[in-house]
Amino acid sequence: MKKSILFFFLCIFFGGISQTQNPTPTQNSSVVSFQKAEFPGGDNAYKNELFKMIHGYIDMSKYAVNGVFVFSFDIDVDGRTKNLSVSPKVKNSEMFIEDMLFCMKRIKTKWKPATENGIAVKTNYKIKINFISDHFDHD
Repeated sequence: MKKSILFFFLCIFFGGISQTQNPTPTQNSSVVSFQKAEFPGGDNAYKNELFKMIHGYIDMSKYAVNGVFVFSFDIDVDGRTKNLSVSPKVKNSEMFIEDMLFCMKRIKTKWKPATENGIAVKTNYKIKINFISDHFDHD
């Protein structure tokens, strides 16, 4: 009786191991198509719109901004920009970021959001902007 029970469990054990599932062709070939977010007209069109808003609404003499700054922000599934961060940090960084967010929100043209397999997804976008001003930080 013990031998037959042992034989029964061994058959179940080895039978369970030998039944590995081979992937079907659809499981094996999972191709992901990703398209990054884009602004109508490209990065230069976005920079031009942003500079129009900055020159129209912001007093840049409050800041010592000269050189290349990296704007990093999220583009949500609706094409809106959110969560801006700017580097390198400058004097009055918090106020500078708030003012830049204000200008970004004033741009009415929405981004075309990134897509993954045809579905809009939230993504992070980085853009470099060169600021040249007459105001220098002498501290």
